[in-house]
Amino acid sequence: MIDAKDATAPAPPLWPAVAAMTALQALVSLALFAPGIVAPRAGLSIEQLSLFSTAAFTVSLASSFWGGTLVQKIGSLRVAALCAVAVSAGMSLALFESGWALLAAGLMLGLAVGPETPASAALLGRLVPAEKRAMVFSIRQTGSQIGAVIGSLLLPPIAVMLAPSSAYATVIVCAAVAFAGFERLRPTYAIAPPDMPRLGLSDRLHLISADRRMAALAIASIPFSGMQVILNTCFVSFGTSELALSHVEAGWVLATAQGAGLMGRLGWGAVATRLRSARAVLAMAGAGMAVCAVVLGVWGPLLNRSVLVLLTFLFGLTASGWNGVFIAEIANLAKPGRVAEATGAVLTASFLGLVAAPLLVALLTPRVGLGGSFVALGLLAAAGAAVLLMERFHARK
Repeated sequence: MIDAKDATAPAPPLWPAVAAMTALQALVSLALFAPGIVAPRAGLSIEQLSLFSTAAFTVSLASSFWGGTLVQKIGSLRVAALCAVAVSAGMSLALFESGWALLAAGLMLGLAVGPETPASAALLGRLVPAEKRAMVFSIRQTGSQIGAVIGSLLLPPIAVMLAPSSAYATVIVCAAVAFAGFERLRPTYAIAPPDMPRLGLSDRLHLISADRRMAALAIASIPFSGMQVILNTCFVSFGTSELALSHVEAGWVLATAQGAGLMGRLGWGAVATRLRSARAVLAMAGAGMAVCAVVLGVWGPLLNRSVLVLLTFLFGLTASGWNGVFIAEIANLAKPGRVAEATGAVLTASFLGLVAAPLLVALLTPRVGLGGSFVALGLLAAAGAAVLLMERFHARK
């Protein structure tokens, strides 16, 4: 069964679907960032964390290719349930606490990361009218911050008082609860599937390149996504190694950034709705995350605690707050009934940033430190914001 726009099908209720898709993203986010959050206690190096993230997002890049097709065949809620299974399997592998086990966990989690956004976009794209998508999609995208905040606050104390394996076990329990919820809701949102073509790599590239607006979104999302994953994955290690924070303190500061990201996903959605220009909002967010990354990388160790918390709040507001507006704009630009395919196509570019950023950080950190890595990513984010501004200027000519 498929979730796609169908004018003849009665519309099921919206908010249970929003809650389910938000919970799905929260679960995936919690699993993805768990190793980075418990890294100081588990003794994980930046290279190991980078390898874990690269493995997860490399597989997610591949799984996003068939994510939209899978949604068409079995429906968004069944895909969500399968993502919960992949999360549980990945965290079960992480329990072994070896470098190879962490790599295997990343590979398994990639099977959840790739399909979850197309699944959500297809379901909500059918239920939400175009004029309300920016706000509703922003609400759904708060799942990433919800999962990260919960992880930042809950997992460090568990890792410190018990063991890193206990933190991973907590995520497994959450995955089991989510699986049961998705399966219970699934019949409500299952409708007859239309005949939809499958998009290969060349089709995706054509879909993106055929529309300058879609192409600009795809290009800008590469450094934006890279910045977001490094903030979430490496900040706790950065805080304990270069900012003189304890493990739990670094978790609290990261939670502040993630809470700001949650506020940003709602706030940026409201701003985009008011300004009627999602790309302008995305450009502002890109410029903001660039400034925050450079300031944190250059002067972070010199900042007092209050200023550091404020800076990380602004960092999270921008680097973790842009996704809802981004996904909503893809849905607005997509042809009717093709939201899942368009989302998967543009996310192919986004995943390149998620794959490349950890590799870049692993390469740069031994030479310039994590601070220097943040500066490099900040400059790339500024370039992404410039691409959006240039496209908007071209559109006005």
